[in-house]
Amino acid sequence: MYEAYIVTATIVKVGDPISIPPPRFSIIIAVYNDWEPLARCLESLAQQKNAPEFEAIVVDDGSDRVAPESILRWSQSYPLIIIRQPHAYVSAARNRGINISKGSIVVFVDADCRFQTDSLAALNATVSDSPHHDYFQLHLIGDCSTLVGSAEELRLITLQNHTLQPNGCIRYLNTAGFAIRRKQIDLEKGLFDPTLVRAEDTSLLASLIEAGHLPFFATHATIQHAIPLSFVECLRKDIQSARLETKAYDAISSRGVRIQMSHRERLRLLREMWKISRQHCIGRLAWFVLVIRQGLRLSIFVAHRATRKWSKPNP
Repeated sequence: MYEAYIVTATIVKVGDPISIPPPRFSIIIAVYNDWEPLARCLESLAQQKNAPEFEAIVVDDGSDRVAPESILRWSQSYPLIIIRQPHAYVSAARNRGINISKGSIVVFVDADCRFQTDSLAALNATVSDSPHHDYFQLHLIGDCSTLVGSAEELRLITLQNHTLQPNGCIRYLNTAGFAIRRKQIDLEKGLFDPTLVRAEDTSLLASLIEAGHLPFFATHATIQHAIPLSFVECLRKDIQSARLETKAYDAISSRGVRIQMSHRERLRLLREMWKISRQHCIGRLAWFVLVIRQGLRLSIFVAHRATRKWSKPNP
């Protein structure tokens, strides 16, 4: 059973024709017990300058408690819709948000992300100036006020630089900041594979590659991914994520799409990260944190994949 309610509305006089144009952007945020970071995300939306009309759609994926007042109060600043559903994981939650969205451009962000003050204005300009592109990867940055955030900044800088193509497209898709024209979404099927618990954005990238498309990189539409976890909490999440991602990568591999990096590419990226970590705002320690996290994640992923393969019965 779904619960949905609109916490802001337009008041019209009885007898007046109701003609409310759809917003330019529908911003969809799936949450699961992420109310505190979500409040900061919604606050960053209220601080947008020169932004086009937008609506924010929060899909509560079965959190332990309903949306608190710290979330509801942002309905005073812009249209805010909250849906509560039984826990079905992020893909199903985002698809549910798509179904009730009205914007011509659908934007996905994570609850722990914060829009820079000109993000929506910059994204609007990029979309308007790129009519031949339908998919847009926003520019992601980390929060260098913490060690974990500095490591995330290092990871994002390196990955985005490495995957950026000469034509302005990027072989990278991260739903911490991703936009798509509504006309490209099959509303009945949904955009994300609901059977995938993790790596649903990587699966979507594989589908785009198969179709001969890559997201266009919206360089000036910046979103900060502010990870609210400690280093130890990140390691626990990495272990869980590595196990859950196996299904998605196996499915991608079976389609013959190459997504994962070779060992040579990984080593080259490590060298690039080491050079970038010399920046004062990042620091060498962030490189070691990132290497530990990525090494642990890769080891768990490989081990879990091998276990799954060995456990399959012989034909």
